[in-house]
Amino acid sequence: MKYFLIAGEASGDLHASHLMQSLRQCDAQAEFRCIGGDLMAAQGGHLVRHYSTLAYMGILPVIAHLPTILRGMRECRSDILRWQPDTLILVDYPGFNLSMAKYIRRHAPGVKIFYYISPKIWAWKEWRIRDIRANIDQLYSILPFEVDYFRQRHRYDIRYVGNPTLDEVSDFEAHHPADFSHFIEENHLPDRPVIALLAGSRQQEIRDNLSRMLRAAAPVATDYQLVVAGAPGIEPSFYAQFIDAESSVRVLYGQTYPLLQHATAALVTSGTATLETALFRVPQVVCYYIGWGKFISFMRRLVLKIPYISLVNLIADREVVPELVADGMTVENVRRHLQSILPGGSRRAPMLRDYEDVALRLGQPGAPQRAADHMFATLHGG
Repeated sequence: MKYFLIAGEASGDLHASHLMQSLRQCDAQAEFRCIGGDLMAAQGGHLVRHYSTLAYMGILPVIAHLPTILRGMRECRSDILRWQPDTLILVDYPGFNLSMAKYIRRHAPGVKIFYYISPKIWAWKEWRIRDIRANIDQLYSILPFEVDYFRQRHRYDIRYVGNPTLDEVSDFEAHHPADFSHFIEENHLPDRPVIALLAGSRQQEIRDNLSRMLRAAAPVATDYQLVVAGAPGIEPSFYAQFIDAESSVRVLYGQTYPLLQHATAALVTSGTATLETALFRVPQVVCYYIGWGKFISFMRRLVLKIPYISLVNLIADREVVPELVADGMTVENVRRHLQSILPGGSRRAPMLRDYEDVALRLGQPGAPQRAADHMFATLHGG
């Protein structure tokens, strides 16, 4: 069968690549074309476009790159119609993906449309349920609380398959026993405890967050080494503009999981990275700076329908990790919270205990295979 997948950022590339691997377990003849990243390409997907050419966030960056985004959308539409896949599989990235679903439903009604990692309409843009009802054949959830939300509020049945991040972290730990000496030797790092900095996967996120993270962590940089998780598609020269050339701060590419496995604490932007950090049992501070901070904080209270932005707190339904957002993300606030999660800090032990509850709520590993099995069965009339 022919599968066309669309993922619009690094985490989507990771989740989609594992779904592709699971689909091949069901369908040895599977063919893949995709908008995605290097991990999807490594699973045999023919990249129509790399997601990095379309991954812009914020009103001004989107407007500035609108011709590129629209050109990418046209290329994607044309390729799907020409190739005529058996199914279109959308992975998160709702602005682009729901538009694509609407177009394909209208122009290629025979193509089944599955949505893996459902749009977070419980946070905002709840009206998107109309597009989901009209254009999506099956919605797959990776967050346990979404099932009740969709069923009770919208009378729309979705399928919880588990959380793929649990699979990804479990699989990594099973094949990579922790060995700090090997980690620092392999990456030419000094023999000091690590504070991991995960400043996002897009240039705008990194620009907004990294310099503030570095300044907040500077007072402990003599006892700890600061290591930045380099995002795919972001050049070292981009990071260099935020890092003092005389400092010992390092940027590691393709090492996010090893970095978290050996980190003592972490500063993390929101998104999948917060859950990954929790599953590696690394105490963290969630940091997400946005310009026009006070205005954004005010609008957040008006627009967002949820009390938290991090997956960790949303799954736990309480504050497990501190969230410093918009005007709340100051260097002083980040520094204070970082001190509290380092060894001996007041929040470290309670946070580690709460992480166990988060893992329990997610259930068992196996999300990609459960989703792939159901997709394959549905395509065969099951």
